[in-house]
Amino acid sequence: MDLGVHLPLADLGEGTPKVDDLRDYVRTARELGYAAVSANDHLVWRRPWLDGPTALAAVVGETGPMTLATSIALPVVRHPVTVAKSLSSLASLTQSRVIGGLGPGSSEADYDIVGVPFSERWARFDEAMSVVHDLVRGEATSGGRFYGPAGPLAPVREPPPEVWFGSWGSDRRLAALSSVADGWFASAYNATPAEYAAARTRLDGHLAAAGRDSTTFPDAIATAWALVTDDSRERERVLHDLLGPLLGRDPEALGHLPIGTPAQCAEALAAYAVAGASLVLLWPLRDARAQLERLMEARSSWTSVKTTRPLFLG
Repeated sequence: MDLGVHLPLADLGEGTPKVDDLRDYVRTARELGYAAVSANDHLVWRRPWLDGPTALAAVVGETGPMTLATSIALPVVRHPVTVAKSLSSLASLTQSRVIGGLGPGSSEADYDIVGVPFSERWARFDEAMSVVHDLVRGEATSGGRFYGPAGPLAPVREPPPEVWFGSWGSDRRLAALSSVADGWFASAYNATPAEYAAARTRLDGHLAAAGRDSTTFPDAIATAWALVTDDSRERERVLHDLLGPLLGRDPEALGHLPIGTPAQCAEALAAYAVAGASLVLLWPLRDARAQLERLMEARSSWTSVKTTRPLFLG
């Protein structure tokens, strides 16, 4: 199983990073052997939050061979043509693999600020997903219920960006998107390793029903909030005082995340490897660059775990 990193875009107590901070962070991740760098997407949030696509473009010069991804971008909030143009431009700026992870998002505040009805998010997203999928491949779209004709866009890189869907694992969404997406982003803080494995099994069934080969269909697990600490008591403080209130989650339901002592973090990550994950995207909760080193050190205890899924790096 490979590890990737999220750009630390939110102010979790240390302020929002400057561009040099983000570049140093990505450079450190690259040198340590992380496979991917990703940006999440909110216009507004409970804490100050930098724009994800802008921040991702700002670090392209430091990523080297790392995959660039959005995990996820919001085509309904941003408009699918805008998202497609952003992904195509990002791909043109790098020779690396680019993954456009898309989803409707779960925050009503993002919809309110742009005047789009939150109740329409899924209907709009299904159409927006197809629009982005076609546009990044240099194809024109004919228009539908929510979005008019568009494209073709240029430039288009070969290979074009992959278009994945982000889902917490509901069977309805796995079924709906299995025939059109290039991959799947699961959510670490919304799915334990066992829940991820169960959702992946259901997805495999939907892929087979759509005539697709599940053994070559990739996935990754996004937003794995992480913190390695030598203080065994700090894990409880982080879960109860920071992460639980921040995410609106029962702290006990977040106990599967890689937060705690080195042994606890290694155990948490190994559980996802055993469940079949090929990539987990980590988001350090503080001391971002130092945490990247400590999290990679924890990896040594489970590198022998084999997955039956296609490896993220091929």
